[in-house]
Amino acid sequence: MSGRRCQTLYPFSGERLRQGLRFAAGELLTLLQEPDGGWWEGQTEDGLRGWFPASYVQLLEQKPRKVTPQTGEDSLNCPLPPGWQSYMSPQGHWYYVNTFTNETTWERPSSVPESPGSQKSSVSAVNGYHTPVKPMYQMEPSHMSLRKLSGDHQSPGSPRVSRRPARENSQTINCVTFPHPDAMPEQQLLKPTEWSYCDYFWADKKDPQGNNTVSGFEILLQKQLKGKQMQKEMAEFVRERIKIEEEYAKNLSKLSQNSLAAQEEGTLGEAWAQLKKSLVDEAEVHLKFSSKLQSEVEKPLLNFRENFKKDMRKYDHHISDLRKQLASRYTAVEKARKALTERQKDLEMKTQQLEIKLSNKTEEEIKKARRKSTQAGDDLMRCVDLYNQAQSKWFEEMVTTTLELERLEVERVEMIRQHLCQYTQLRHETDMFNQSTIEPVDQLLQKVEPAKDRELWVKEHKTGDIRPVDMEI
Repeated sequence: MSGRRCQTLYPFSGERLRQGLRFAAGELLTLLQEPDGGWWEGQTEDGLRGWFPASYVQLLEQKPRKVTPQTGEDSLNCPLPPGWQSYMSPQGHWYYVNTFTNETTWERPSSVPESPGSQKSSVSAVNGYHTPVKPMYQMEPSHMSLRKLSGDHQSPGSPRVSRRPARENSQTINCVTFPHPDAMPEQQLLKPTEWSYCDYFWADKKDPQGNNTVSGFEILLQKQLKGKQMQKEMAEFVRERIKIEEEYAKNLSKLSQNSLAAQEEGTLGEAWAQLKKSLVDEAEVHLKFSSKLQSEVEKPLLNFRENFKKDMRKYDHHISDLRKQLASRYTAVEKARKALTERQKDLEMKTQQLEIKLSNKTEEEIKKARRKSTQAGDDLMRCVDLYNQAQSKWFEEMVTTTLELERLEVERVEMIRQHLCQYTQLRHETDMFNQSTIEPVDQLLQKVEPAKDRELWVKEHKTGDIRPVDMEI
């Protein structure tokens, strides 16, 4: 048993693995087995055991330490406000968590908390959104160092009397959220040094005509379909060779029945008759060769993954459906964001009307506008939460499916290599006079290297190695 601890970087459902371990991002696991091959066995803190991709977790060198708040606990000689707890990250930096609102910050909170009355007054002065909501994804303390934290921890409807320009941490391209180039967090490859499909096909790119965009997954899928077509054409090539052998054997047999020089007598006549009979034996050899080509080379090439195209369509539809769902969630987010902006403008206008006392009903209208603004903020948070869940599911399926496509490609190449080796072996056994023409083929077949081929192909066709991140408000 390993016993080492690790933390999950991404959610994993484990649905497509018989003994898969289901977990969310930020959970702590105890490793039970760490074999080579990219899959580890672990156990959650609830006692559940199972297997998961090793690239989905990060080993922990030390555990985050919870420190009970007390006077002089860190740089300031004053206690934290009620509800705040301090923690130390694995890198030795202090950060703070509000146990009431789940807010996190690197800056030490003020030791003088606001009174409920003053907070409510501040809220109503701008947009009226003052109902605290639970964050979509609560990060464990030890996960804090893995993501860049935003400097603004307020809810979308929360007020701020004075605003400073916010630094964009992410950008959405074709409904997928990526880190902003100016605030790019460090991302390690899921399978470093392997040029794996799961690392280099996250973005979309223009098609050769430049009219439409093609997803990275579609490019991988087209490679699989092209490989299947090449396999089919190889089988057709072997079929043509079989026809040549069968026709040659037929002609030899026919020639052996020719009556030319049949009148030769004596011992020479016997030798001539034996020569013609040897043609029958030679024809039999070529018939056996063609029969073995059919059973040991052509048929396996044709039958290998008979349902291949059906499986590819299933993968394509599954990933496409997840991408469509993601686009739908993004549309809902933009709609909710627009609605919140309109509610905030309406509230701000009514607040200004109250200040200049244009109407006696303005105060009641402000309360109504405040409620609508609060609801709009709640709707936006809910839509962002659903979007992040959809993107997380798409991300997980992309990793799982691209790794499966990678495995299928290696399996296809190795299967074809083995059957081509069988072809050359049959040639060696049949044609003793042309061994030198087969030897270079044998040498090249021994040098077939799927990993090297994948590296060259990925370098030429990759669309992007930056993985998506959660949308933040």
